[in-house]
Amino acid sequence: MQTAYLYVRVSTDEQKRKGYSLPEQEDRLLKYCEYNNIEVKGIFREDYSAKNFNRPEWKKLIATVRNRSKEDKNILFIKWDRFSRNIEYAYEMIGILRKYKTTPMAIDQPIDFSVPESTVMLAVYLSVPEAENSRRALNTANGIRRAKQMGRYPNKAPLGFVNITTVDGKKIIVPKQPEAGIIRWLFHQLAKNIHRVEAVRRMVEDKGLICSRSYFSKLIRNPAYCGLIPVRLSSGEQYMVKGIHDPLISETLFYEVQRIITTKRKISCKREDLKAMFFLTGFLICPLCNRKIRGSFSTGSTKKHPYYHCRGRCKTRTRAPLLNESYQQELQHLMLSEKAVDIFNCVLEDWNTNTQKREYLQERQQVVRKLKEQELTLSQARKMFIAAVLKLDDYSEIKREYRVNSKCLKKELDDINEKLKNIDKHRQQGDRPIVNILQRFSSMDTTDKKHLVNLIPPLRVDYKTGDMSLDLNTALSKILLIKKYRLRR
Repeated sequence: MQTAYLYVRVSTDEQKRKGYSLPEQEDRLLKYCEYNNIEVKGIFREDYSAKNFNRPEWKKLIATVRNRSKEDKNILFIKWDRFSRNIEYAYEMIGILRKYKTTPMAIDQPIDFSVPESTVMLAVYLSVPEAENSRRALNTANGIRRAKQMGRYPNKAPLGFVNITTVDGKKIIVPKQPEAGIIRWLFHQLAKNIHRVEAVRRMVEDKGLICSRSYFSKLIRNPAYCGLIPVRLSSGEQYMVKGIHDPLISETLFYEVQRIITTKRKISCKREDLKAMFFLTGFLICPLCNRKIRGSFSTGSTKKHPYYHCRGRCKTRTRAPLLNESYQQELQHLMLSEKAVDIFNCVLEDWNTNTQKREYLQERQQVVRKLKEQELTLSQARKMFIAAVLKLDDYSEIKREYRVNSKCLKKELDDINEKLKNIDKHRQQGDRPIVNILQRFSSMDTTDKKHLVNLIPPLRVDYKTGDMSLDLNTALSKILLIKKYRLRR
């Protein structure tokens, strides 16, 4: 009595085709075995592409026939395209199966391997699926190219955008908050050419936009953010097309960032570490020889220790963390004067009300309009379905897209409403957040720290105890007060 293993396979794009479902394939194979008196040793069900044999269930099947390589057996499937869609890999796998005394057989396309001429038909059966795959891939590539030439972004929306379908059935991408605002901010930061790309990526992560280094590298080079879509021709040449979606940044800003990130910058990690630790360098004077004090690391037995030191013969030296901490503590004693607070409140209120709040209100109006368009599309589709103009499959597809798009738009609407609430909340808090405007000095980056030290340099430094005072110029003394003086009033 002959024995066989049944192999049924369907890929994702084939599940909708009639006659390719796993249960139907399995039922036909079982009936074939019953009619031909073939004993079924096992059934392997695969939901995977046949472009190669790197498939989970096929690997299990090969392991099974390898363990029983001494007995003759068959592997049955419906057609040869269930076995493979690559003629090269198919012949190689047939040779491997022969070593295990196993014969692959398609019940709808039978081949007698004992007849030499049958190899011609086998080549036809194996080459046709591969040709179908190649033609399908070519048609898909041409369709994507035509969509790009029309200014559409046919792929999955990049970070900061979301895919939606308009009333007329066109699929486009639209900005998605808060990611779009963060991406707009990061391009402006890169254009300043102050921070390294990795430093900007970490700052973006702190704002809530999490992405890997490789994805971030692709993100900052994606022209879709400035409204351009790259189109690659069959000759390999590439040109840009103006997209129909709304850009997040200008073309000028995008190309400026490309110029900066492709220019080789002579910045070493060691130099950056030195700047971060010794941010007081250039503002400290040696009390003995009046030379400017520098900063460097001293190598100890187990680790390196940072010091501010004089390069002269006086050998003045002080631990860097002591002076850094002392400077930060002195900054904490400063606060804005009442008049300065009033001015800042007016500026912030004007910004929140006339600029930021207006932007969010406009974004909310756009989202509400898109939601209404989605509801109108579904309503029209429902009427066409009732009138038997629209088929069930088409109506179900429109309904599914409506649910996905509406979910994304409602999430975006909730985010905008939350931002508007936060603006009103900050305005109600009064001057509390800006009175202690220097409290966040420790969280600033190195460039901002150096800029602040330049505005408020240290004065009368005691290099033994670390005590110091701050030098407030005439302008700063009018808006900044020492807390203990203010509390005495």
